[in-house]
Amino acid sequence: MSPKKKIIGAAIGSDVHVAGILNFLELARKEGYQTIYLGGAVALDKFIGSIIEANPDIVAISYRLGKEALEGLLKKLRSLLKEHGLLKGRDLIFGGTYETAKIARKSRIFKKVFDGSESIEEVVMYLRGEIRGIKNENYPQDLIERINFKSPYPLIRHHIGLQTIEETESEIRKLARSRELDIISLAPDQNAQQWFFKQEKMDSSQDGAGGAPFRKKEDFERMYTASRYGNFPLLRCYSGTRDLIKYSKLLHTTIRNAWAAIPLTWYSELDRRSDRKLKKAIEENQKAIKWNAERNIPVEINESHQWALRYAPDTIEVATAYIAAYNAKKLGVKNYIAQYMFNTPPGISPAMDIAKMLAKRELIESLHDNTFRSYRMVRAGLLSFPADEGRAKGQLISSMFTASYLKPHIIHVVAFCEARRRAKAREIIESVKMVKKAHSEAIKGLPDFEADPMIKARKEILVNEAMLIVRAIARLGKGSKDPLTDPEVIWASIKTGILDAPGLAKMSVACGAVKTAIIDGANLAVDDKGRPISERKRLKALGFAI
Repeated sequence: MSPKKKIIGAAIGSDVHVAGILNFLELARKEGYQTIYLGGAVALDKFIGSIIEANPDIVAISYRLGKEALEGLLKKLRSLLKEHGLLKGRDLIFGGTYETAKIARKSRIFKKVFDGSESIEEVVMYLRGEIRGIKNENYPQDLIERINFKSPYPLIRHHIGLQTIEETESEIRKLARSRELDIISLAPDQNAQQWFFKQEKMDSSQDGAGGAPFRKKEDFERMYTASRYGNFPLLRCYSGTRDLIKYSKLLHTTIRNAWAAIPLTWYSELDRRSDRKLKKAIEENQKAIKWNAERNIPVEINESHQWALRYAPDTIEVATAYIAAYNAKKLGVKNYIAQYMFNTPPGISPAMDIAKMLAKRELIESLHDNTFRSYRMVRAGLLSFPADEGRAKGQLISSMFTASYLKPHIIHVVAFCEARRRAKAREIIESVKMVKKAHSEAIKGLPDFEADPMIKARKEILVNEAMLIVRAIARLGKGSKDPLTDPEVIWASIKTGILDAPGLAKMSVACGAVKTAIIDGANLAVDDKGRPISERKRLKALGFAI
């Protein structure tokens, strides 16, 4: 086992402020460094003697007083270090105020300068990279490795897709250089998602609608190249709404797709994001999931929140979360990305939101074994964002503070401006910083929501009623070898209304007959008079007495 790296630290000159250097050394100790604290107001001669005696790998210097005095101190320090042959063989780092950090950078003797604007997470990531000998370009480029490298801090993801390729490329470069994101999600326009491989069918008047107009393999390669700065973030992209295996191959070879995002039933005549017939779409989606699984590419089945976006009862949202994860496991996915979208539909209370997510987590993670594991990704629901950007910032922060209770592996940040306009690098970085601060406060210690009697009771109801839905689907497909993965049975469960949502009314393939209402903060199925009905009663009315 290699010896621990050693850090020696002090506040120099006449600076008696030691909180910063003490905090830094404590973080370093927790990361496995051997630390030596010299105190405050340490004279330079004594400081040099201690460096010679301890022979550290890293010398940490703090100074928070006037910048003019620091200039003289650093000139003398440089001279003493050079005189004693101490400028080589170790790294010098500095921590101070914004003003003193500017002077430290100008001195050119420090490998790293902290000016107080950094989060604890950023400092820890620096220490972790140094102790493991990881340079920026060697940051883990495999999703699971990166999750493990950054734990207990979650990976931060945001999407971007602007009106032109050039603008998207430029903003990706800014995002990478900011080092704020771990994952950049590409957002293609609807033309690219549906017709990338049949471009003669594109409507040119819709170019850039909803995302960037990717038209060539080289466009994706440009985005990847633009991301090779800063902390070298991972890239990922949705699967497209047709030709999903072709899309998976394209993304795998161009952007090293961090994970595939493929629905089970959507991107079909169900939501009209493509013209694929529902049963055929389910078959094709499953084949694409399997294709990625066979190459050990993590997969997200973006299914249950699509039901929530169409105001499906909470019970159906929970049931489809389980069904999606079940399909992933049966199709060979080893590493499953489970998305937990909060605030959806709008009006749901934080308590009932947490109960719903805990029910999802319990059912999804009941599938864990040595062949299958899920990773939690939380996000705010855009439907809940007000157009007023100040209020939207409040929504984003409060939502992600609550969501931190799930101990997410990934946070999908939704920029505060997106209810009214597309986010660029400036808004994305601002949103990410807000979310990181909300999360860092939350992990200091949240109340135990699971111990709350109301939340606990609601979670148990959701788990039980979601499994009634699962059993109804199994009964519908009683002649099938595995009803929950059988495209014919899944299709029939939508046709019969077992899986249903108010937002699917007037959609020819779905019933759209279920009615819902927010009652006491939860989204419940209701009868014609607006009274809540249990899942057992709803299913019985459809002919499934469970």
